[in-house]
Parts: sequence; C-alpha cells; structure tokens
Amino acid sequence: MAGKVFFSVSMSLDGFIAPESLEDLMGQQWMELQQWILPQRFFRENLKLGEGGEEGRDNDIVRETFERTGASVMGKRMFEAGEQAWSEEAPFHTPVFVVTHEKRDPWARPGGTTFHFVNDGIEAALEQAREAAGGRDVRIAGGGATILEYVNGGLIDEFSIALSPALFGSGIRLFEGVDAVRVALEPVRAEPSPKVTHLAYAVRER
Repeated sequence: MAGKVFFSVSMSLDGFIAPESLEDLMGQQWMELQQWILPQRFFRENLKLGEGGEEGRDNDIVRETFERTGASVMGKRMFEAGEQAWSEEAPFHTPVFVVTHEKRDPWARPGGTTFHFVNDGIEAALEQAREAAGGRDVRIAGGGATILEYVNGGLIDEFSIALSPALFGSGIRLFEGVDAVRVALEPVRAEPSPKVTHLAYAVRER
C-alpha cells in the first residue's frame, strides 16, 4: 500500500515560510522562524551539530516526521539553497527527487541521501518518489512554489505547520495562489508547545 504524500513546514504568524531572497536564508528572520527546531536533540544529531539538545514533544514531532519519510521531493530553488548550506552528509538519508529542467546525473552523498533530477514535472517526480519510498510516506520538502503546485494538483494527502511566534512582513507565503475552490481541509491536530503551535490537516477535494 502506498504511503501518504505530505509536507511539513514552519510558518510565521503572518503566513510566510521563507524570505524572498536566498541570500537572506539563515538570517535573523529565518532563525526566528526556526528557533523551535534548532535546539531539538533529534535535529542536532541528524545534522551532526553535536551531542545533547532538548527533548519533549517538539523533539518527538521532528523525529516522527523524519521516520515516516521514505523519500522526498523538492524544487530546484530549495535544492540550490541547500546545496550551499547542507553539510557533506545531507540531512535526508533517503532518495530525494528534484523537480528541475536541468539534466544532471544522480548525486549521491554520504549517509544515504541521493539526489535524483527529474525533468518531466511534479507528477513524474512523485511517481518516482513513491516507488523509492517503498510504502513509506513521501514528503514534499519545498520550497513554497513546489508545495503549492502539489496542493493545487490535488496530490497532497495531509500537511503540518509549526506556527512560530515570528513576523516576516514579506517573503514567500505558503498559500499564495492556492486554488481554494478545490481544496478543503480537515483538522487533525492542534498542539501547542512552549515555542510553537503544531497544526495538522488532512486535505480533501471540495
């Protein structure tokens, strides 16, 4: 049985998930948005940031998201930003399918992450990711434009948002351009922690 297709993001209170410019990634606003995840023990261990870290419900959610994922899909913009920022051992440890027009051979990294470059659209990338996931879930990793394409294509089963106490004012909105006429949401979870509020929704056709 095929797993679910989902995305999981941090979002500011005014609806943004990233700054507009790649140069602002890892800047002050970005750090405020991600402040809940950076000290978590599982996150630190996965990125080889050192021992220790916080444990609790936030940490459990980070670990659960990682463990359910059998493969990931991302857009070219996210890949290009990550290619510069990720360590040699990229943090996915699964196959990753990059939606792009660039023709490129698969790029294997230490630790089990291999990037595959898909030139024929989001559905082809998802089909390959499902096969590679082996029955586990497929995560649409980002960025915002790629997530939106999958939402508007009716290809997302569920998603989660870590609503962070930060304001951006401008940047990339998660649902800018969503086809709201066809997308209905069913609440699954609303769970506050001291740092963020975790929201989860199942996606239904209207």
